[in-house]
Amino acid sequence: METIEKLPKILHVDPWFVVALKPPGVSSQDEPGGMPQLLRQAIGKDYVAPVHRLDKAVGGVMVYALTPQAAAALSTQIAQRQMEKRYLAVLRGRPAEQAGELQDLLFHDVRRNKTYVVTRPRNGVKEARLSYRMVAEWTDMSLVEVTLHTGRSHQIRAQFASRQLPLVGDGRYGDRGGKELGLWSWRLTFFHPRTGAAMTFSHLPPVSPPWEIFERELTMLSSVV
Repeated sequence: METIEKLPKILHVDPWFVVALKPPGVSSQDEPGGMPQLLRQAIGKDYVAPVHRLDKAVGGVMVYALTPQAAAALSTQIAQRQMEKRYLAVLRGRPAEQAGELQDLLFHDVRRNKTYVVTRPRNGVKEARLSYRMVAEWTDMSLVEVTLHTGRSHQIRAQFASRQLPLVGDGRYGDRGGKELGLWSWRLTFFHPRTGAAMTFSHLPPVSPPWEIFERELTMLSSVV
């Protein structure tokens, strides 16, 4: 049995869904030690269903359905791109533009668990699109806010790495410095599956590497959202 210190932080819970912080290193999926199991222990619910994913190394805000009806409604919002997902990323290097949109064709190699930017459509290739804006920079690192318009495996990591801007701590995609992956799900906006009301939940990453360098800018970002 997990101890209470290991249970995820709850940001909101009602009869329909729960919003919580996934710690880095914990699976977002329903498997032993994954978020659904931990949330069942934390809130005492038998039904906790994932409706979206985060890479295991990524932490941050996630929503889980607490009824089959809520799971269906939230999944529909994701399929129709009505759920807005914003991330914070620490890049190795600096984008050429202060803000922009990245569009690519991505292929995810399941055997290698790695995503590649490719130039031609073929079986398994999917379109990927995100937008970003610069928040701050320090020496050889940049803090950017990313809005996902598609949800592909390793999308943020692969798209930036293909432009020689790997995420700090992302050895899989070319960075050789830092132990923690510089990627955090910081803000979710969606519609309540029962009432239809717009709901927004946000939480900054912990004050630890690589985020501590940008503590002041992150605090300012949170205060204006």
